[in-house]
Amino acid sequence: MTEAGLTGARAPAAVRGRGGFRRLMISLGIATGALSGLYAGIGGVLLPQQIENIDRAHKVAALGVVSGVAACFALVFNPIGGALSDRTRSRFGRRTPWLIAGSAGMLVMLAILGQAATVLAILIAWCLAQAVANFYQAPLTAVIPDRVPKTRRGVASAVTGVSQVIGGVIGVGIASLFTHHLAGGYLALGLLMALTAVGFVLATHDPVTGDQPAADMPRPSTQPRARDSRRLIARLADFLSALRHRDFACVFASRAAAIMGYYLVIGYELYILTDYIKLPGGLKPAQGVTILAAISAVGALLAAGISGPLSDRLNRRKPFVFVSSAVAGSACILPVVSPTFPTIEIFAAFAGIAFGTYLSVDAALVTLVLPRGEDAARDLGVLNIANAGPQVIAPLFAALVISHLGGYRMLFILGGCCGVAGAFTVMPVRAVR
Repeated sequence: MTEAGLTGARAPAAVRGRGGFRRLMISLGIATGALSGLYAGIGGVLLPQQIENIDRAHKVAALGVVSGVAACFALVFNPIGGALSDRTRSRFGRRTPWLIAGSAGMLVMLAILGQAATVLAILIAWCLAQAVANFYQAPLTAVIPDRVPKTRRGVASAVTGVSQVIGGVIGVGIASLFTHHLAGGYLALGLLMALTAVGFVLATHDPVTGDQPAADMPRPSTQPRARDSRRLIARLADFLSALRHRDFACVFASRAAAIMGYYLVIGYELYILTDYIKLPGGLKPAQGVTILAAISAVGALLAAGISGPLSDRLNRRKPFVFVSSAVAGSACILPVVSPTFPTIEIFAAFAGIAFGTYLSVDAALVTLVLPRGEDAARDLGVLNIANAGPQVIAPLFAALVISHLGGYRMLFILGGCCGVAGAFTVMPVRAVR
C-alpha cells in the first residue's frame, strides 16, 4: 500500500502530518526525560548520599561495588527486555504492555530501595530495580526505529537528547530536595516516571494497530514466532548477531568508549565536590551537583537544538559524533590543571555542549546501522551493552583509581582518554556519513 493509501486509511501516527509527529515527539521526550531524571537523581545524589550515611569511611569502594554490580543487571536485562517486547503479540501492540508493567514495577522497587538500611540491602534492591527498569527502557528506546521515518530521525534524536539533559537536571534537582529524606526522593522520581509512561501510552497508542511502525519500516508480523529449539550457544550467537555487522560494531565500540569516560567522572561527582574540588563558602556538594547539571543542561540544549536538525539537513552523522566525543575528552584536562569550582563549571559547560551534540545525533546514527528492523528492540538492547558494560567497569575501576592510582586527577585524565577513543572509533562506519 502506498503512503497516500495509508494516510487515507489508518496511517501510522508518524506519517499523519505534523500533528501526529509532534504528539509523538512531545510524549516521547517527556517519557525519556523522566527516565533520565530518575537515573541522574538516584545515581548522582540519592544513592551516594544513602551509602555515605551508612558507611562514610568506605563510601568510595561501596558505591563502586553497588553501581558496578547493579549495572551488570542492566547489561543482561536490557537486551532480554528488548527481545521480549519484539516478540510480544497483544491487542495493545508489542511495546505497551512492557512500558506499563515496567514503570509500575520500578515504582515498587524504588519504594523498597528507599527503606534499605545496609549497603547489602541497597545492593540487592538497586540490582532488582535495574532489572525491572530495563524492561521499560528497552521498548521505550525502540520507539524511534519503530515509528519515526529515517529522514526525521535527526530531529527525533535531538528531542530525546534534549529531554535527557532537561530530565537529568530536574531529576538531580528533585533528589537534592530529599537529601534528608531519601525514601521520599526515590518515590518522587519513581512516581514521575510511572506517570509519564502512562501519559506516553495514552497519547500515542492506536486502538487498531497498537504500536505503529514508521512509514519506511516494515510492520511486524501479528503471528507468534515459532519456538526456537536450537542449543543455547546457537541462540546466544543469534542474539548477538548484530555485532557481526561492521558498522554496528564500530558504533558499539564508539559508544562504549564515550560512556566509559562519562561514568568514570559522573558516578563520583558528589564525592568529587566533597573531597577534591574547592567549593565556595556555604555551597554544599549536593547543591554543587545541581549547579553543574544546570550549566551542562544549558550547553546541551543549545548544542542539541542545532546539531540534530543540522545533521538531518546535511545528511551527516559521523562528524558530529567525532567532534562531540573529542571535545568531551579534551575538556577533562581542565579540572586536572585547576581543581576549583569555577574551573569545573567551565568543564561542565564544555561537557554539556559535547553531550548535547552527541545525544542529538548518536541515536539517529544507531538506528541507521541496525541490521534488521523486526529485531530493532533486541539489537538496541545489544547496543545497550555498550551503555551498561562501562557502567559495570567504570565504578569499580574509578574506586581503584581514586584510592590507589592517582586519585581524582587521574580519574579525569582517564575519562578524557576514553572520550578521544570514542571519537576515533566511529570513523570506520561506512553506511552512514
